[in-house]
Amino acid sequence: MLAASDGAPPILTVRGHTALAVRPTVAIVGARNASAAAVKLSRSFAAALAEAGLAVVSGLARGIDGAAHRGALSADAGAGGGTIGVIASGIDIAYPSEHRDLQEEVAETGLLIVEQPPGTEPLARHFPSRNRIIAGLAAGTLVVEAAPRSGSLITARLAGDYGRESWRFPARRSTAARMAATS
Repeated sequence: MLAASDGAPPILTVRGHTALAVRPTVAIVGARNASAAAVKLSRSFAAALAEAGLAVVSGLARGIDGAAHRGALSADAGAGGGTIGVIASGIDIAYPSEHRDLQEEVAETGLLIVEQPPGTEPLARHFPSRNRIIAGLAAGTLVVEAAPRSGSLITARLAGDYGRESWRFPARRSTAARMAATS
């Protein structure tokens, strides 16, 4: 699916099980500073999708992305699903650094994909390219608790541009907003 997307990268570096890239895939992306409920929801959805034989694609960021990868990794390996991590640095650099072990697990049991050459530090300008790859790999994109001007919404917009489905779980509302809505 990625090769059929506009602006598909001419060269990628991969590590892991490339067969995952041709499985049916769903992207799960969202807020880095997500609520506990959203993290739990993302992890559960990813586990269920992987159990159903789909590959879960995300960007290895804090919050929703990390939860999605962990959920997919927790699924029964015999179900045929798995997880694909797309990062905005060189394949030899873990970002964020606290996801070093998660990135390594994705590379060993799933698939890690990068567009940047080895040794490239993650720069702000690399993240939209990463989002383009996530959207291009997935048949659909689930956005969980995204901020109005976020990379997650860029991914969803790109999914639409590619003719793919997108779904969203809205951001949590503050207690004051919930109270105002019910009064």
